[in-house]
Amino acid sequence: MHLLTVVAPVFAARCSAVVADDGACVVVDPGAGAGDQVLALVTAHGLRPQAVLVTHGHADHTWDAPALARELDVPVLLHARDAYRLADPFGTLGVLDPRHDPRGPLAQALVAAGVDLGSWRAPDRVEPFGTPGGARDDDLDLDLGGVRVVARHAPGHTEGSTLYLVEAGDADPLVLSGDVLFAGSIGRTDLPGGDPVAMDATLREVVATLPRGSRVLPGHGPATDVATELATNPYLPR
Repeated sequence: MHLLTVVAPVFAARCSAVVADDGACVVVDPGAGAGDQVLALVTAHGLRPQAVLVTHGHADHTWDAPALARELDVPVLLHARDAYRLADPFGTLGVLDPRHDPRGPLAQALVAAGVDLGSWRAPDRVEPFGTPGGARDDDLDLDLGGVRVVARHAPGHTEGSTLYLVEAGDADPLVLSGDVLFAGSIGRTDLPGGDPVAMDATLREVVATLPRGSRVLPGHGPATDVATELATNPYLPR
């Protein structure tokens, strides 16, 4: 397995293509403006997309997911507890809803990227995993056309936030952490669906138990690794 990465213009959200040796791939978090870049990668590298995955349902990570999934003729996968967000990506953002505050940061970033705020159309094919409610789910092995990814439920930023663990040969797995874990920080918990108690449990029971050698690619900002974050991130347990 290896990764190809592009950065969307809206909030510099990271989008990754997890690629198997035979060219099969899954696309993770195609935010606004990432779709065309992903299509260019697919063509340039002769990739065979199998699915679009999202780490959580916020619009800066999902905006291009429906159109990209339709273009590639693949489903969109995400945790069941965030699936409702795909029907109304703005209405589930509370204070960041650009329809309520056209001067807000998300609205400004979307408009600057050339996005029509009224152009959203939900995905045609959504395949939720996990359970719709209740406690944190156990790990789920996703085998998508030969691309193997472990989905680890990590609620707190949203109810369905998920870490994706990608095989990295003989090394510890690569972690696509979405907005759960950043270099030196964590995702906010004050938006609808956020939960500081759930986030604290996720940090103690999920993030802190990841293999120390794992490299982490957050949804925004620089890459890091688990050992560094455990040693220096003020939000993680010591």
